[in-house]
Amino acid sequence: MHSSFLHSREHQIFFILSGIFIVNAVVAELIGAKIFSLEQFLNVPPAQLTPIEGFTLNFDMSVGVIIWPVVFIISDLINEYFGREGVKKISYTTVGLIVYMFVIVFCATKLPPADFWLNNNATDVQGAAFNIDFAYTKIFTQGLNIIIASIIAFLVGQLVDAYTFHWLRIFTQNKRKWLRATGSTIISQFFDSFVILTIAFYFLGNWSLQQVIAVGIVQYTYKLTMAITLTPVIYFCNNLIRRYLGEEKADSLVEKATFGGQA
Repeated sequence: MHSSFLHSREHQIFFILSGIFIVNAVVAELIGAKIFSLEQFLNVPPAQLTPIEGFTLNFDMSVGVIIWPVVFIISDLINEYFGREGVKKISYTTVGLIVYMFVIVFCATKLPPADFWLNNNATDVQGAAFNIDFAYTKIFTQGLNIIIASIIAFLVGQLVDAYTFHWLRIFTQNKRKWLRATGSTIISQFFDSFVILTIAFYFLGNWSLQQVIAVGIVQYTYKLTMAITLTPVIYFCNNLIRRYLGEEKADSLVEKATFGGQA
């Protein structure tokens, strides 16, 4: 491959953005099996909100959601300079890598544990009996349910985001970055938030539909809040990229992403 291709600034930008996108997406899959309490983290009482009779809402959500705003910020930046095709290309690549991780993790849980490893970890810090292999398998296989669901939700969410962002870009004539970034997130993350929880924890897990709805509402609210809060970050990153590329090259890429449809 010609060195000028590897060292061209637009490809370096695409490479860096893609790397950040993939790492955050994969890490979110690995850690997403844990549900944490925001109230306990902040050391405040549970919200115990009851918007509907018999329906209790606390601020509980997947740990993986914490870093997910990074994914949709990077997605918007890729869309800005490399268009829908750029987003689709990195989304399909990420799905392939998540599937690869799925296979590796699944095989890892099936390998027989070494006796010394079991013996060295036979008790917890309180001295109670502890089966580390069971814990390892339980955590990662629960994560596999999330991976199966998230592959579907991720693709749906990313494609919806890419097309919504592109439509808003045309509608606003390449103005109002905040509108296309926030607008595409509002729509795409609705699908992502509820699809992944319904498949992973309701159909493939042991949650009630009420738990799915409660956590889904909290996660969707978090994502929307972060999308609005992080809007200045998108402008900041855009300015960095434009300074690195130069105004002429940046405008050329944006024009091509808007009307050319090529990555």
